[in-house]
Amino acid sequence: MPNLSLIIPVYNEEENLPLLIEAIKNALVPLSYTWEVVLVDDGSQDGSLDVLTQLAEKDSEHLRVLSFRRNFGQTAAIAAGLDYASGEIIILLDADMQNDPADIPMMLEKLDEGYDLVSGWRKRRQDTYLTRTLPSNLANMLISRVTGVPLHDYGCTLKAYRREVLEGFRLYGEMHRFIPVFAHSVGAKITEVQVNHQPRKFGKTKYGLERTIKVILDLFTVKFLVSYSSKPIYLFGGAGLALIFGSGAMLAYLGIRRVLTSISVLGSPFFQLSVMLFILGFQSVLMGLIAELLVRTYYESQRKPTYRVRKTINLPEINSEK
Repeated sequence: MPNLSLIIPVYNEEENLPLLIEAIKNALVPLSYTWEVVLVDDGSQDGSLDVLTQLAEKDSEHLRVLSFRRNFGQTAAIAAGLDYASGEIIILLDADMQNDPADIPMMLEKLDEGYDLVSGWRKRRQDTYLTRTLPSNLANMLISRVTGVPLHDYGCTLKAYRREVLEGFRLYGEMHRFIPVFAHSVGAKITEVQVNHQPRKFGKTKYGLERTIKVILDLFTVKFLVSYSSKPIYLFGGAGLALIFGSGAMLAYLGIRRVLTSISVLGSPFFQLSVMLFILGFQSVLMGLIAELLVRTYYESQRKPTYRVRKTINLPEINSEK
């Protein structure tokens, strides 16, 4: 069983693949780790699968290949790689040769220092500034501010993880870039290191401005899942109470104005607005209570743990994931 697994999504990268495998071997062979490379062909339209097949036949000891029936996206490819990988340490990187496998030993050293997740930071990106680097920087600042996990480069695929911090959640959409947020929510120790970023030599980039929009939309989902999935009443109930308070303030204002100026309460548009806010607030509180019941059903029916234990001393490991 290897103790190190590299997971690499592949989509139309036939010219880069031989160079990538050679660079990986140069980086990993000198190390004391046993390792494997799980290459996930995400429905490539070029000759990537043929190249992967040839490479895997030449090195059946280290190379594993998965092939999707069609293009499902990078997040699905990473999720599949995690399902099939065997290592206790997981490293993700892109197949376009812009991530440098030579940075892997440095990241492994950081894991040995006691960290659970080492995130790459492409400080000197070799991409078009206006269409890729600038939108990415803005998205990174927004994600860090909303999630409370301050990383400079969420979009850098090159990251090293201990497998234990990757368990307990499923990836979909563009969620792979939010793995550090999920890991942080279960108490992972996270650090960030500067990594090399090389200009693309072959093929075309698959990313554009539309991807930034998708990431921002997924950010709403991540924030809810991380902050409110176990206590949704805090979100719905808080919003509902705020609406009810606003409704009460309007009604108080209308009542005081009626006493002082004899202006009708019912004839004011603020009266209809206050009634609407009260109804919305009451409905929001009820939604929070229903969500609480669903959460209880989810955890109790599947016996899902609500906490994680980092380690035990002189205790059995049976309950270490609760």
